[in-house]
Amino acid sequence: MKKVVLRSGSRKIVSRSQTSHAAAKKRVARILAILEQSIPDATVALDASNPFELLVATILSAQCTDERVNQVTPNLFARYRTAEDFAKADQVELELLIKSTGFFKSKARNLIGCGNTLVTEFDGRIPESMEELTLLPGVGRKTANVMLGNFFGEPAVVVDTHVKRVANRLDLTTSQDPTKIEEDLQSLIPQSQWTLGAQRILLHGRHVCQARKPNCDKCLLYDNCAWEGKQKIT
Repeated sequence: MKKVVLRSGSRKIVSRSQTSHAAAKKRVARILAILEQSIPDATVALDASNPFELLVATILSAQCTDERVNQVTPNLFARYRTAEDFAKADQVELELLIKSTGFFKSKARNLIGCGNTLVTEFDGRIPESMEELTLLPGVGRKTANVMLGNFFGEPAVVVDTHVKRVANRLDLTTSQDPTKIEEDLQSLIPQSQWTLGAQRILLHGRHVCQARKPNCDKCLLYDNCAWEGKQKIT
């Protein structure tokens, strides 16, 4: 069934899906406004003094906390400063430096491969597009979006495990696929708010809407959340 809206003597057809999407965008606007008040500083927690360090730190952050990565990177960057340094790195030595971040063997291979690709294909510079960034070993859409949004200033929606969880609980998506979740959030969030909006959703998931024991009693989004698993607050 379709809803008919009359304008200036003409008939404009508005589907129920369009009406529902418009309502969802208004709801997301309320959610983002609340998160902006509760999380005014939505900067990335990874310590980095330049874009290359941010790239390396983000690769290391896969399946690892930012706090742990920040403990590892000072010694790492004291030893390896440039893409060329990583390209020439000894695999075993590099593994020892990053071991506590988990999956250290694959991460070490990716960092060496990333350094090599940056040197041979991009003259040592960090590429500025999703297509080029994801050519780098160890760089998927999440890492690429971190770089695009936080260094190059391009609107970007980062989808990590926290964003995936919160977006589903808030009914902003019904997908478990990160790329589809990214697309769903892009359609609901104004482009000018993609980067900070997604980062605030991420931080809300990290500190409040946690996986095993969400802090529903501290959640400012409680009244906007229809998740069946949320705790009842009396």
